[in-house]
Amino acid sequence: MNRSDRYNDAGQAFPIYITVVAGLLFLAFAYLAVGQAAVNRSGAQTAADAAALAAAQDTRDQLAGKWVEDVLDPTKWKEIFDGAGAGNSCWRAVQFAARNDAHAQCAHPEPLRYAVDVQANKPVGDSVVPGTEHMKSKASATAVIEPLCTFDLPDGNSGKGALPQLTCRDRNWDLNPDDLTDLPKPQDLFDVHLANDER
Repeated sequence: MNRSDRYNDAGQAFPIYITVVAGLLFLAFAYLAVGQAAVNRSGAQTAADAAALAAAQDTRDQLAGKWVEDVLDPTKWKEIFDGAGAGNSCWRAVQFAARNDAHAQCAHPEPLRYAVDVQANKPVGDSVVPGTEHMKSKASATAVIEPLCTFDLPDGNSGKGALPQLTCRDRNWDLNPDDLTDLPKPQDLFDVHLANDER
């Protein structure tokens, strides 16, 4: 092979090399775009989870406060553990979504459940994938408030003012109406978790 043949081979290989390098760069940028979208989506999901849990926790605290107010009237306990007496805490979901640079739509379909849809305020951004520059990630989460306690109402022979024993998970609370300094805390009375964590 003479020198001119070697130069011709090199000249023919160069466009192929450029094409391969360009293809690899495009793939790298495409993977970067997918990574950007995944990070944006993860941020939106975090915002949705936090927003739903914040609303549910606020309602849990309201219910626990209501139970303390009515602790001497055990006939009201069941409706409190069923979610009666608390206001709608969707404002907390909106507040927490804003802290995570997103905005939320919140629904309170049941007394012990919150459903939140979140959209990130920032778009995915420019990338080699057309149309992503204006796309904003969306996510949803549902949080539930689970009553943890059971009790039996006292019968007529239990004495005036007697309170039932409250069993919350593995702990029994013997409540003395004359000394109510040791009462269950909100997290003893109710558990708050995401719906996909339901047990």
